[in-house]
Amino acid sequence: MPSHSRFRRRVTVLAATLAVAALTAACSTTSGGGGDTSTSGGTLTVASPYPAQSLDPHGAAGTGTGTQLADQAIFSRLVRPKPDGTIAPDLATSWEANPDATSWTFTLRTDVKFSDGTALEPATVVASIERIVALKGPNASNFAGVTVKADGADKVVFTAEKPEPALLGKLTLVFVTKAGVTDDEFAKPIGSGPFTVDKFTPGQTLELVPNPTYFGGAPKLDRVVLRVIPEIATRMTALRTGEIQATWGIPDDQVGQLTGDDSVEITTVPATSVYTMWFNSGRPALESAQVRRALWQAVDFATIIKTLYPQTGELSKSVVAPSVLGYAEQPPVAYDPDAAKAALQSAGFDFGTTLQLQYSGAEYRQFIQAVAADLAKVGVKAEPTEKESAVFLQDLLALKWDVNFQSLSTPTFDAATNLGRLYTCAAKRNGYCNPELDGILQQAGTTSDAARREDLYAQASQIIWNDAVGMYPMSVKIAYAWKSNVHGLEASPSYLPDFAPVTLS
Repeated sequence: MPSHSRFRRRVTVLAATLAVAALTAACSTTSGGGGDTSTSGGTLTVASPYPAQSLDPHGAAGTGTGTQLADQAIFSRLVRPKPDGTIAPDLATSWEANPDATSWTFTLRTDVKFSDGTALEPATVVASIERIVALKGPNASNFAGVTVKADGADKVVFTAEKPEPALLGKLTLVFVTKAGVTDDEFAKPIGSGPFTVDKFTPGQTLELVPNPTYFGGAPKLDRVVLRVIPEIATRMTALRTGEIQATWGIPDDQVGQLTGDDSVEITTVPATSVYTMWFNSGRPALESAQVRRALWQAVDFATIIKTLYPQTGELSKSVVAPSVLGYAEQPPVAYDPDAAKAALQSAGFDFGTTLQLQYSGAEYRQFIQAVAADLAKVGVKAEPTEKESAVFLQDLLALKWDVNFQSLSTPTFDAATNLGRLYTCAAKRNGYCNPELDGILQQAGTTSDAARREDLYAQASQIIWNDAVGMYPMSVKIAYAWKSNVHGLEASPSYLPDFAPVTLS
């Protein structure tokens, strides 16, 4: 049997309850208006490690971490994930599923208005789902075979051709926009979230101000400024001097330097992320599982992690993080450069080939360089290629890479988000296609038995791991740091902190 963490067991039980039973969630406090109520006002300036190239939650950039961070401040969702993996109400006050999870009914709040005064209606939710599907963005596949209709003045019903036990988790990625919105309206979008957009420069700066009509209560801050500071040293200097008040995704060496600063508070949280290095199996040089696995075997990830990430990294044991439903431990891929080189030679690998290692973000530079150096020791030419985030995303989707690195998160805490969405033949995300895996993932996505889903995702993880669809070297802990006058900021395991409850003293 696969190994499971106590935390993941609790998430599994919750998922089973949501999928099989008729769950009704009482109306609860939203994310807005919390924190230290004795203070108010001021500007919170943060440096996010992930830039937002777009604020459109439904298009190609919709699943980007930078876009999600911005969108959760601007828009609302039917339901939202809490940092512990449980699912809480947002636009929906309650929901229930039929016994086989083919029908889900959501009851909406009746006090929600968009920032321009337009009232939220069931048809608005329907329009957002339809737009996601029409744009064929990364989330569109989550709603294949699913129809959504308004039911009266305050209900929305999702009906699926097959059981949809993971629907709640999928909906945590769906931000509701106004009906009829067009692509060019997202420079200053109209939302129903805690903040509205004052200024936006793609890839650089986003300035938010409180939404006075937010149903959860307007935030206490006067303004939130999200900046992009690519260089780690510059970002840390900005934190020490107070130019920014918070940042996260901090490398281990910088965590040590900040520890002695009494004006800075530091916390780490286990992430839902795994460092993921997909091989483009569509490239002739990488189409063989023997080659892909040999390349994995050629890299001493244990030493790299111990050197670069002694506090925030741990050798991964699966393709998803331990907190994710569907996690199953896999046998480690032992570092053995001699065996790796012999396997490459046996497979007829062309050592004249240069592999492009695509990544985005200066914080990953040393890691990628270390991987390239180890590959060079067995005669494999690997070229680290750092790309600006917009180009990286375009090239990722277009498969214009040999090896693609990303810190792949599972913000829904459910393997359906990543395994079910990214590893099917139809997804065309990494050049890999395995009909057997497709069948397992299809079963996992349509059974309402949580234990059965868990077993199926374990089988899927085993195939992905053994076929070396990618290298999965590291489970991540996220280091957050903020100035001591920042209150109410909670570390998010998905790199998505909520600014609505924050106050400054």
